[in-house]
Amino acid sequence: MEIERNPTREVTIGSIVIGGQHPLAVQSMTATATQDIDATVQQINALQAAGADIVRVAVDSQRDADALVEIRKQTKANLAVDLQENYRLADTVGPCVDKIRYNPGHLYHHERDKPWTEKVAWLAAIAREHDCAMRVGVNCGSVDPAKKGEFEPQDSVTPMLESAWEHCRFLDDLGFTRYCVSLKDSDPRKVIDVNQRFAEHRPDVPLHLGVTEAGLPPDGIIKTRIALEQLVSRGIGDTLRVSLTVSNERKVEEIEAGRQILSDIASGRVRSVVDYGLETLNIISCPSCSRVENEAFIELAESVKEMTQYAQKYAITIAVMGCRVNGPGETDDADLGLWCGPQYVNLKRGEQTIGAYPYDTILDQLRQELDRLIADRVSQV
Repeated sequence: MEIERNPTREVTIGSIVIGGQHPLAVQSMTATATQDIDATVQQINALQAAGADIVRVAVDSQRDADALVEIRKQTKANLAVDLQENYRLADTVGPCVDKIRYNPGHLYHHERDKPWTEKVAWLAAIAREHDCAMRVGVNCGSVDPAKKGEFEPQDSVTPMLESAWEHCRFLDDLGFTRYCVSLKDSDPRKVIDVNQRFAEHRPDVPLHLGVTEAGLPPDGIIKTRIALEQLVSRGIGDTLRVSLTVSNERKVEEIEAGRQILSDIASGRVRSVVDYGLETLNIISCPSCSRVENEAFIELAESVKEMTQYAQKYAITIAVMGCRVNGPGETDDADLGLWCGPQYVNLKRGEQTIGAYPYDTILDQLRQELDRLIADRVSQV
């Protein structure tokens, strides 16, 4: 099937070029602890061997950044760095990566009195100095609070768009155009909506596509497929990731799933109608990555899926997040949310925090809250 692509600008990322009429790049993210250099190099090389065009590595401390410098020496893969909350780490890793990804919603965590424009200008200067591309990564659960406060609480899409457009304009004014944008949500319908609206306004900017916290396979693949089929078939998208909650040894499944989805789209094997508004249980979980503070998170996500089978007929969303970066904000919109720390799992009902529980007791607490929620729903019928 011949697809007319959006006329996005070309952006070089290491040995590949995205945008224009270049093939869509497929990428993944390491799930190993970045400071475990041997394990991280092994996973990067495994992902590259599986067909990853770009591999993203998270750095959240100076020790992580120093480890990435050493990792660069041991792999030829195209590396992107996820700066998390400390944008200043770009100074260390800039010379050894091919792309710098920052989240506009995380810039306020450090040097709070400094305007975001000054921080982004500094990042762009680092990228320019070290021949790096950049990604403006906007996520539904971590939109800049100042931007989010300008819109109605129920409107989660417009703040993402306005934030992305604002950062694009600023980078353009700096004369730095070697960037792409991502706009992600855990709901495929919102992913479709936000990316279509962005592309209509800025068809020149390459887009990285994905459904954040897509969850465990096969559900996570299905959710991502729904969004990618509708966007890529319309010529929208230049890179993509299938974000799955899987163990380290299964991380290559993200690449395999992405390649399969692209192959199916090229062959015309796509859904003609998107309907994700099913009145059934919906479990979302973030992909395994180096931010996860306890590897029991993956087992917990699997246990939650198994334990909640009895509630399948109820339109309830349960979010299972693996770290403090995604956890607090990205569970707010779920009916029940769990975000995992090193020793305890925080349980929430909507934006309300219920408590923090050990990993071996959290399932019982979740079941109690789920039963209460079901009882409330039934009583309202």
